[in-house]
Amino acid sequence: MNIDQITSVALTLTPHDKALLAQTLWESLEAPYLADTELSDHEAIALAKQRDREIDQGLVQALAHSQLMSSLRNAD
Repeated sequence: MNIDQITSVALTLTPHDKALLAQTLWESLEAPYLADTELSDHEAIALAKQRDREIDQGLVQALAHSQLMSSLRNAD
């Protein structure tokens, strides 16, 4: 079963069962709330500003959420 099939089935669940599924999946991730690198607020803001400049200068191209999710689904 692929992610699209799982999603289709999951969306038919009751709100309560969706919440339980979401919690189960979240808890199955190893330390999901920890970033690979802990940044201070100052560092995070500086990084965000740098990324914004890179987009404005055309050095990188921003992706819409739907584009990112599509590329992740097709990464297998």
